[in-house]
Amino acid sequence: MAEPAGADQASPTGQGERSLLIVDDDTPLRERLARALAQRGFTVTSAESVKSGIAAAEASAPAYAVVDLRLGDGSGLDVVAALRRVRPDVRVVMLTGYGNIATAVAAVKAGAVDYLPKPADADVIVAALLSKGSALPPPPEEPMSADRVRWEHIQRVYEQCDRNVSETARRLRMHRRTLQRILGKHAPRD
Repeated sequence: MAEPAGADQASPTGQGERSLLIVDDDTPLRERLARALAQRGFTVTSAESVKSGIAAAEASAPAYAVVDLRLGDGSGLDVVAALRRVRPDVRVVMLTGYGNIATAVAAVKAGAVDYLPKPADADVIVAALLSKGSALPPPPEEPMSADRVRWEHIQRVYEQCDRNVSETARRLRMHRRTLQRILGKHAPRD
């Protein structure tokens, strides 16, 4: 098998293969990420749903994958399971706009090697894909502020409660009016 251009890093199989599957339903993000990772030496295939992601995984058995946790037709964890079936040594990075500990644990148990919040920088994704061992990656240059993390958490719970303010306030154990004020403001700057 011929190696793609830029295949200076070994794949999980040690053959230098740099095949990569990107599964994300956000078309502009998926296309930007595909271009950026192709420029970094990967041979990229992309898909926009669980169904097309599983089909692409079964067709090509990529060495690497970047999978969004929440897709329009289901969970990216189903794609990770399919990837593991067709290629047990695949290295998967999960992306999500709704990060929390429970989903991070589920992603790692399903076989992901890392779990990154959106939007993730292409260099950070490549570092996670190519990292060796189980050591934690270095801290981000510009991590989210505590205020931004709090705001993201509130937004996630609000979306999970189908944008019902009363239910969200009950689950977050905060006063409804306080929640309405928070939801009415823009995201804090990092």
